[in-house]
Amino acid sequence: MPTAVTEGIRITVQSAFEEAHSDLRAGRYLFSYRITISNTGRDTVQLLRRHWTIHDSLAPVREVEGPGVVGETPVIAPGTSYTYASACDLRSGLGRMEGSYLMRRTADDRRFRVRVPAFDLVHPVIDN
Repeated sequence: MPTAVTEGIRITVQSAFEEAHSDLRAGRYLFSYRITISNTGRDTVQLLRRHWTIHDSLAPVREVEGPGVVGETPVIAPGTSYTYASACDLRSGLGRMEGSYLMRRTADDRRFRVRVPAFDLVHPVIDN
């Protein structure tokens, strides 16, 4: 499970191929991912924005940026975690995502970037 820690914020990622929601003949491979954001620091933080770089072996690199995650800008107190699930579609069965979150420390409004580790999006047949 890919994991990264930035300024006391630990990001852990799990990804899976979603066969039931994919159409391989049409070149649509859907992958889900579940991200847990754990605050191991001493300050409460809020996730403000996300930035993704999506690599697909059969398509140009895509950049995605926007407010929050899945429509939320969660506040994460020390010793707690926030988990969400989302998905990404590719034209191939082989890709990778990586990115970052813009966080805000609530005590003093200081903003900082938290790295989301690169994680693979691999169709199970390719993985064998």
